[in-house]
Order: sequence, then C-alpha cells, then structure tokens
Amino acid sequence: MNKIRRLFGTDGIRGTANVAPMTAEIALRLGQAAGVVFTRGDHRHRVVIGKDTRLSGYLIEPALTAGFIGAGMDVVLVGPLPTPAIAMLTRSLRADLGVMISASHNPYQDNGIKLFDPDGYKLSDTTEMEIEALMARDLAAQMAAPDHLGRASRLEDASGRYIEAAKASFPRGLRLDGLKIVLDCAHGAAYRVAPTVLWELGAQVVPLGVAPNGFNINQGCGSTDPALLCARVREEGADLGIALDGDADRLVLADESGRLIDGDQILALIARRWRDAGQLVGGGIVATVMSNLGLERFLVGLGLALHRTQVGDRYVAERMRAGGMNVGGEQSGHLILSDFATTGDGLIAALQVLAVLVAAGGPASAVCNVFTPLPQRLESIRFSGPSPLEDREVQKVVAAAEAALAGNGRLLIRPSGTEPVLRIMAEAEDEALVQRVVGELAAVISTAAAISSVG
Repeated sequence: MNKIRRLFGTDGIRGTANVAPMTAEIALRLGQAAGVVFTRGDHRHRVVIGKDTRLSGYLIEPALTAGFIGAGMDVVLVGPLPTPAIAMLTRSLRADLGVMISASHNPYQDNGIKLFDPDGYKLSDTTEMEIEALMARDLAAQMAAPDHLGRASRLEDASGRYIEAAKASFPRGLRLDGLKIVLDCAHGAAYRVAPTVLWELGAQVVPLGVAPNGFNINQGCGSTDPALLCARVREEGADLGIALDGDADRLVLADESGRLIDGDQILALIARRWRDAGQLVGGGIVATVMSNLGLERFLVGLGLALHRTQVGDRYVAERMRAGGMNVGGEQSGHLILSDFATTGDGLIAALQVLAVLVAAGGPASAVCNVFTPLPQRLESIRFSGPSPLEDREVQKVVAAAEAALAGNGRLLIRPSGTEPVLRIMAEAEDEALVQRVVGELAAVISTAAAISSVG
C-alpha cells in the first residue's frame, strides 16, 4: 500500500474547483475506490451525499455519484445541508458511507470532499490511505456488473430530519421566547435549516447570509469574517449573534455589545454547565494545541482535565472516543458534543450556549465570558513553493522566539492541513512580548515566502 498521502489533508480532500485534485475525474475515482472499500457483506450498499452551496458542487456531485453507482452502491442525494447533518443521516439511514462536498470556510473557488464511516465519524488516516492507494490502481475488475449497478434517489425530507434532531438537543423545558438573535449562515449549507430551528424554538431571528448564489459563500460573512454579524447585533439591539461557516460545522458568537466569543470560551461554558448537571463524562474535555492556556487553567480549577490533540476536529473526535469524553473542540469554533453529534456542529453548540443563557437570565457578555485568556496572537502567512520554514533565516528567528518565550509562554508554528498557509501562534502572560515575537516572525516568514514564490 502506498503510505504517502497526496490527496487527503486534515479534513478530507480540498482544492481549487476543476483543478486537480478537485476535478470530476478524481471525484469519479474517489467514488469508485471508496465504494470498493465500503462494500462489505451481501446487503444493498448505500452512500449519502450532501453538499454546500458552491457552484462547483454541480461538478463534483454527479462525478461522485457515478463512481459509487459504478461500484454497486445506491446513492442518496440530500442537497445543501450542514456537514453534521450528513453524519447524522449516514447513521440514521444505516448507510455504509457518508460524503459531504464542501470546502468549509474557504471561498467559493475551492471545494472539498469529506467522508464519514457508517457510525458518522470522519475516516481515520489509515482508511483514507487505503482509499487513496486504490485510486491509483486499475479498478475495472472490481466494478459492479451491469445487473448490480447502484441507483440514485433523492431524500426529500432530509432537511426536516436534521431540524428535528437539532431541536431535540435543546432542553425540552426551555424556549427561546423573548430572545433576539442575529444568525449569519454565510450563504452556506445551513441557510434554510438554522433559521428554522431557532424560529421554531421561539426566537426572533434576524437572518444574514441566507441568499446563496453559488459565488457568495463565506464572502464578507460567516464565522471567519464576523464583522457584519457584530455590527448587526449592535444595530438590532440583539441578545446574541451566531455566525456559522460554509458547511455549518463551526461557529463564533457575539455578545449583545458585538464582542466576539470564541470556541475556547464556549468549551469552558459548556464544560462547567455539563459538569454541574452531572452530564459531563470522562473527567475533562478535549481541545487542540491552539486552545488558550487560560482555558486549561480554568478547567483545572474545576477539577477537570484538558486533553490536547493536533489541530483538526477529527483528531479531537478520535481522542474523545478513546477517552470516553463527550465534550471537545477547537478554538476556531469546531465543537463536538457527542451526546448529540459525531462531528462538529455549529448549530447544536449554539443551542447549548442558548440553553445556559436562558437558564441564567443574564446578558451574554456576563454569561459567556467564562475565563480570562492569556494574551495570544495568531497570524497566517500564505505561501507558494517550498515551505518558508526551510529557510535558514526563518529557523534562526524561530529559535530566538522560542528562547524568548521559554518559561513564560509557548510558540506554535504549523502548516494548515487544508491550504498552503503557515499558522503562527504565541501566547504568554506578557502581551507586549507576544506581539513582538509574532510580529517579527510574521515579517521574516512573509519575506521568505515572497522570495521562494519568485525563485
């Protein structure tokens, strides 16, 4: 087996639409190979395929469908729905595989493919490598005979099923009456279902980003560009702002003053609430190396542990399963509450925050700011060509930064798993030191990146 992964990153396959690896040809091969891997037993095999609102979904969806049908799998098409809805439907329909066509928070030019196993969990590295190895082989002999080809059908009530599942995660004795909520769906996959859920629970919903046209997903809106959300919360005098990303598996919140509330604060809020209610299991929660040290200190004060993983919500989910924990997530807003979902679900996480808000009866600014974070700065540097981390001058500056932070904080530099970007993060008690270290690193790495792209 070829163990060098060329297609799969930390969150499936992702790239520019109609350019390798996000072409119809590769999508067809992926459908064939994944179909071979997940055809187990004598039953009729089934795959659920969903997507977000990108124009290129019309390119990728039929190619994947053809690949799976050729491998002998029946295809259930559900159209635009959040990523967690595909995971849920995969389990509910007893499907052998789930597929989400989305590039999450990326602009419309990109697209991606995420795969879920029969239990609704993202595939392991090992399974992804097995599929990728098969894609490089001649699969003709493993394709279905003409009388064993799969069929394609559309599940008309897919949205309704997810809406009911999301509402079921909200405490039955509570309602959202009297709450005014600004909801930004990023012109993405949740543009219909998320407003419906909040409205049916009694909220007054001010919708943003609910008019997708194939090109405007995540454009000036959503969880990665929340300025519009914050401004609208202040303008409307709303109680809370909720911003989802393109496939609605992550979120950020804004309190009544328009101040952002990140994933670390939400994790702290839910962990404390669930611990007090006897709902938290496993003696702690899971987060990534990016989460603020202030979160860890807060949890220790509650007698809870923080287990860290590498960046990627599927690594969080794997650690949660291994440790028997039911709360985990990322600072960026991927939150996994395994009592209700197997993958990050921005809407369900928001509903848990709203449950605390309703029960507390106080403003979001008081309820949701749970701990004081250490000063932290994150910068992203885009590059082409070799990684700037290979540059000797960059390596010198990195070593100096690590020395400056030794004993006072920490430095993390990592490549993105979904795009050619380096993430630089530092945190320490001394905010001036954090700003200086990251500023110097960003400048040197940007220069190296520019030189390597020219040369």
